[in-house]
Amino acid sequence: MHLQRSRLPGQIAFTVMLLMFSVFMLWTAYGISGFESLTSAGSFPMLATAVMVITGLVNVMQALRETPSPAQEGESLPRQFMRQLTPGVLIGFTLAIVAYMLALEWVGFLLSSYVFLVISMWLLGSRRIVLNLVVSALSLGAIYMIFQTVFSVVLPSGKLFAGWLP
Repeated sequence: MHLQRSRLPGQIAFTVMLLMFSVFMLWTAYGISGFESLTSAGSFPMLATAVMVITGLVNVMQALRETPSPAQEGESLPRQFMRQLTPGVLIGFTLAIVAYMLALEWVGFLLSSYVFLVISMWLLGSRRIVLNLVVSALSLGAIYMIFQTVFSVVLPSGKLFAGWLP
């Protein structure tokens, strides 16, 4: 039995962009060492990106065959796209990641990672604040100990608290 799926708004554009990105990555992987042999430095990246290109082509072809999903009454295509493909949690989590990246340089790894973990847990649905605070602290403590002591990785201390935090 073959099930006919309906195409989501923006699905064709998204799959075409993924295909273009995959082709770019294949070209970049080829630039590592060309295709000299199966054991060359670029052979595995080229294999992985070739699989990305093939699956991208399959996804584009499937999206073109699917019928568009019916819009709700009075809903424009951009509004339907926003409702179905960019839910609030996705936007919130993306903003949290951007804020985390920007905060790393200024407040350092420890504080920015702790705040990011707490906010991430809340955005993903955990409303138990005390548990979020404790789990974030324990996780970050373990990460810090492993990277700082075992791997001897210097984690950024941040410009704002330089000299105050480890």
